[in-house]
Amino acid sequence: MQLPEQPVAGQPDPTDRAEVLKLAYAVETVLLEEMATYHRDRTELPAVGDTPPVPQPGQPPMSQWAVNASGVIKAVSVASLPVGGALWLVGQVDPWALGIIFGSPVVAALAVARLVAKVKDANQAAQPVVQNYYGNVHHDTRTVTSTTRGVIANTRHDNRT
Repeated sequence: MQLPEQPVAGQPDPTDRAEVLKLAYAVETVLLEEMATYHRDRTELPAVGDTPPVPQPGQPPMSQWAVNASGVIKAVSVASLPVGGALWLVGQVDPWALGIIFGSPVVAALAVARLVAKVKDANQAAQPVVQNYYGNVHHDTRTVTSTTRGVIANTRHDNRT
């Protein structure tokens, strides 16, 4: 009786070897096909050429003064919006209504300021009454001197009158 052929320890199985060869062939075929589809130009690019510059996204190139001036112009234009809105509102609304709308905060602010002034005057006019109750007071005039010595501290007080 003949035993089936056993693989030798440390040697690959013949079917595994065939699969590995098929895989290697497939990878080689793909690499060769990809190699044929592109070309790498390794020549150095010129530092400066004839091509005009391409506009880049963001703020256009300008001097620092121009950047600062444009920021100021933007701020002034935003600040002019409330003024323009107020002028438009004046042309659209009845003058009595405008007087009530713009005058009421001023009247309220004046009333609050007057109230604060009255309260402040009232607080300054009244002198606070201070009453201190200490009871019997004893003034101690003794001098205490203490000395601590030793590993286990022993404090002794010397009281003198």
